Amino acid sequence: MGREFKSENGSPASKQNVTYETVTEHNKRDDQWIVINNKVYDVTKFAKKHPGGAKILNHYAGEDATDAWVAFHNDKEKVTKYLNALYIGDVIDPPLTSLKEDFRSLRKLVEDNGWLKPEPLFFICHFLHVVLFEAAAVCLLWYFGTSWPMVLLAVLFMTISQAQAGWTQHDYGHHSVFPDMKRSHIFHHLTVGFMKGASSHWWNFRHFQHHAKPNIIRKDPDIEVAYLFLIGDKLPVEFGKKKKGFMPYQWQHRYFFLVGPPLLLPLYFHFEILYFCIKRRDWLDLALSIGFFLRFFYLFTPFFGGWGTFAFYMGIRFVESHWFTWVTQMSHLPNVVDRDSKDMDWFSLQLRSSCNVHQSWFNDWFTGHLNYQIEHHLFPTMPRCNFHKVAPLVQSLCKKHGIEYRNKTLFTACADIVSMLKKSGQLWYDAYNE
Repeated sequence: MGREFKSENGSPASKQNVTYETVTEHNKRDDQWIVINNKVYDVTKFAKKHPGGAKILNHYAGEDATDAWVAFHNDKEKVTKYLNALYIGDVIDPPLTSLKEDFRSLRKLVEDNGWLKPEPLFFICHFLHVVLFEAAAVCLLWYFGTSWPMVLLAVLFMTISQAQAGWTQHDYGHHSVFPDMKRSHIFHHLTVGFMKGASSHWWNFRHFQHHAKPNIIRKDPDIEVAYLFLIGDKLPVEFGKKKKGFMPYQWQHRYFFLVGPPLLLPLYFHFEILYFCIKRRDWLDLALSIGFFLRFFYLFTPFFGGWGTFAFYMGIRFVESHWFTWVTQMSHLPNVVDRDSKDMDWFSLQLRSSCNVHQSWFNDWFTGHLNYQIEHHLFPTMPRCNFHKVAPLVQSLCKKHGIEYRNKTLFTACADIVSMLKKSGQLWYDAYNE
């Protein structure tokens, strides 16, 4: 039960010694304990109030969540005050390993060197270049008209603006631009909502689960693509043996080009965001999203009319969707996809599910520094312009503990998505026909 160390009025009782085995037993939705810095907390009732959502806490129920908690929270002193009311006692046999100790030492070095502190000039310049590309698209149509070459060039400028705005909102969402949560939340609402037409709460709900348990089945929303695609080595075999699925998965590496990148942003995300906002009555996010479309149609209707502006918008989303899909999935989908392993530490989990793409000025810009996916997942609040500083230290830690540090070319990383889909589809086909 999740209340045995509480006093009758619900306040924390005196400190108790708790074994880690006992903690692991409290891993259900109605009974959730987590360990942070060797202290045990009952988060069962708090989960629904958790700003990052209830699911992310449930994903770590019955586990040592220390490194995840440290990675996600800049304002640790403030958060600790909330935790005090949930405190049960201390774990007497924490699952500490040499890898955990080494990573936590690396984390301290990162903090001491100031690599987690915001870099205002970088983010100001990036924000301005997003605005300038949108302004360039409007000016282009205003001065040169709507001939096909000018329209296509305007689509290109707007695609660049929207894609880079996507990386900008990602920065604000991870609290890597401002030291305080208030400004981070305000600017994330503005960038993802008014500049992108999406929802801040929807993004948080999906994205932090992805960071907490990347490539973990039923815990990472980014890999919940079963019935359309099967990924990894295990899920296709399970589906095949049970005769599940309705797609010709042995051909998924081909139809991916028809229903994957072309439709993700133009169709799927629009419907999911609208459904999310209405279901949760998130009227602020819905209003900001509507504000984006009002702004977009105000800017471009004079050039194209109503339906023409809609076609212009969908063209932008079509091109951007390819950019977004390949960049965000190249670092994860080709890696291990599996069910949760409660004994896997933070460092090993992030390295197992992520890979990097070679550093260059173009790759940094084109991917929003997500070519440093490993460092981003280990230190999600780190300003992305500092990833190159910590990367050599992460490589050294991997070498010391015999963990593979994958670093590919941009082309290879993208091609590996197709190779994975082909392999996984064949695994399903073979299992289905056994």
